[in-house]
Amino acid sequence: MGTVTIGVSIAVPEPHGSLLQQLRTGFGDAAAHGIPTHVTLLPPTEVDGSDLPAVEAHLTEVAAAGRPFPMRLSGTGTFRPLSPVVFVRVVEGAEACTWLQKQVRDASGPVSRELQFPYHPHVTIAHGIDDESMDRAFEELADYGAQWSCAGFALYEQGPDGVWRKLHEYAFGGSVVPPQAGHVERGSLPTR
Repeated sequence: MGTVTIGVSIAVPEPHGSLLQQLRTGFGDAAAHGIPTHVTLLPPTEVDGSDLPAVEAHLTEVAAAGRPFPMRLSGTGTFRPLSPVVFVRVVEGAEACTWLQKQVRDASGPVSRELQFPYHPHVTIAHGIDDESMDRAFEELADYGAQWSCAGFALYEQGPDGVWRKLHEYAFGGSVVPPQAGHVERGSLPTR
């Protein structure tokens, strides 16, 4: 079957996802059309295609242990000069995203890997474009905000054309918690 490139992420729901993708394209990020708007849990990772059933089984277990939680985006940030990225900040739900990405990359699982940089949940809005456009993205979305109840995540595969396509969605066990400003209830995260 060969090697495939996969990623795991939380999709930013509509209408926010399409709006941010259009803005990213408008800032001159040519890759934006092939990248659904998301918060990364597992960055692009090469695996043997025959390992996909084990990856899917692992992600099913991670989702079963998870619980829905409120997500809120607000304002912008950047990783420059370390990395040419401007992003929308995750101001609520970051703790839950951090827990999830650790479970996805668990050392005993099929997609165990080290990260190039410390994990920092965010929504990329500009990557690898000229500084003037990066500055414009940072400024134009400084007042941006969105919120929703995160009820799961998805597994994606990057095609030979560079486009990321959803392979499977994983819903959390438990009921959806409505967004509440300012906090994540402790009961919304697994305790084990």
